[in-house]
Amino acid sequence: MPYHKNKQQAFQAAQQGMKQLDDVYSQLVRDSADYGQQLKHLKNEVNETYQQIENAMEVASETQRQQLEKFRSDIEQIVNDVNND
Repeated sequence: MPYHKNKQQAFQAAQQGMKQLDDVYSQLVRDSADYGQQLKHLKNEVNETYQQIENAMEVASETQRQQLEKFRSDIEQIVNDVNND
């Protein structure tokens, strides 16, 4: 079932992207000398993860779709938090 495999792989890529994004976000140090570089890295992770979510949404099951929507919401919270600093 290649379709099912692609669906699962797309979802797992989005899941992994969220984990990496969470890792980068949790290591963000606002008073650090390289804060700008950290923000740039975070922005890249946000963009990459958002694209992975969009790709996964195209083939996601209903259960996966709900989780992907949560990922989108989590990304929005991260972006809002960083923008409000």
